[in-house]
Amino acid sequence: MKAGAPEQDPIEVAAALVFRDGKLLITQRHPDAHLGGLWEFPGGKREAGESYEACLVRELREELGIEVRVGPRIAALTHNYPEKAVHLEFFHCQWTAHEPQALECPAFKWVTREELGNHAFPAADAQLLARLGTELRLWQATDQPPEPDGAPPPAQP
Repeated sequence: MKAGAPEQDPIEVAAALVFRDGKLLITQRHPDAHLGGLWEFPGGKREAGESYEACLVRELREELGIEVRVGPRIAALTHNYPEKAVHLEFFHCQWTAHEPQALECPAFKWVTREELGNHAFPAADAQLLARLGTELRLWQATDQPPEPDGAPPPAQP
């Protein structure tokens, strides 16, 4: 293991990319939490025996009071912070019901691609943020979520 890397198993986290009207839903971390005050993609820690998809449905319901349909995984990565390691799995999610509310987060926002860079995110999100800044297809409104491998969704007849 690299020097300074945590020695315990990584914390497994599911995170959602929820789009509406060309905007992406982001939430703010509690000030007293690890990386407090930073913005993130909504989601949370996976419980034992829970799939990443089930984790997202539960977390978005608890955190924001919304219902989602979980689509394909867009990215997966493990990031080592000095004090802990996290394994993140990011999924495209379709928002299906209820307006978001800040139930278990201090704040949330719907942001455009241009506004995304005005918000500070944890280092673990850097790679996905770069993709969101350059891959316009991730922001396109379609009946189907984008493909995880970078290919555009199939053409509609």
